[in-house]
Amino acid sequence: MLKRISQTPDDWVLTVLRLVLGVVFLAHGSQKMLGWFGGYGFKATMGFFTQTAHIPAVFAFLAIAAEFFGGLGLIVGLLSRIAAFGITVNMLVAIFMVHLPNGLFMNWTGQQKGEGFEYHLLVLAITVALMIRGGGAFSLDRAISND
Repeated sequence: MLKRISQTPDDWVLTVLRLVLGVVFLAHGSQKMLGWFGGYGFKATMGFFTQTAHIPAVFAFLAIAAEFFGGLGLIVGLLSRIAAFGITVNMLVAIFMVHLPNGLFMNWTGQQKGEGFEYHLLVLAITVALMIRGGGAFSLDRAISND
């Protein structure tokens, strides 16, 4: 089963997608998990998700873990498909629970009520590619599967 999940072609394009997405999500996850990069840290983020946003604690924890551990997994290319799936779910929830009413576009000028979902669509396109094809060249997945 592990070999099947980790199989991936020796494709450097997938590596670029995986690394860039991994760095972005590790940074966002580090804000939520560790309080780095101006973030509030785990306790405050959990408090916001559970008390202000009324998200059940288990789902709040999974969202934080998907960003932090998913980003880390993508950077090293370990269980890339699972990491991409966690980020996919995270982005779908963000679209439907927060960003959909704000339309497609980001709030570049500050004139909208909130942020749109165009960023999330780009992330979804990358995660779908990674879930279908895997982490590509220079990944631990490739080393595990011996392709």
